[in-house]
Amino acid sequence: MNACHGSGIADAIVRTLEQYFHDLDGEKPTAIYDMVIKCTEKPMLKFVLERANGNQSTAAQLLGINRNTLHRKLVDHDLL
Repeated sequence: MNACHGSGIADAIVRTLEQYFHDLDGEKPTAIYDMVIKCTEKPMLKFVLERANGNQSTAAQLLGINRNTLHRKLVDHDLL
C-alpha cells in the first residue's frame, strides 16, 4: 500500500507549504527540504516511539530504518 497516495499527511504538508509561501510575501524561500525534514521528523519519531511503548527496536521496524539510525536521530532531536 502506498501510504502517500491520497494521504492526509501529504495534504497537510502541501497546505503548510502553501501557507509558508504565502507568508513569505514574495521573498525567495531557501532550504525548504531541510525545513520540512526538521519540522516533521521529530514529531514523527516521538509519535512512533510512543506507539512502540518506548521500544526502539519496534519503533525502528515500524519506521523501516535501522535501530542504530533511529537511536542517532533520537539523540539528535533530544528525545532520549
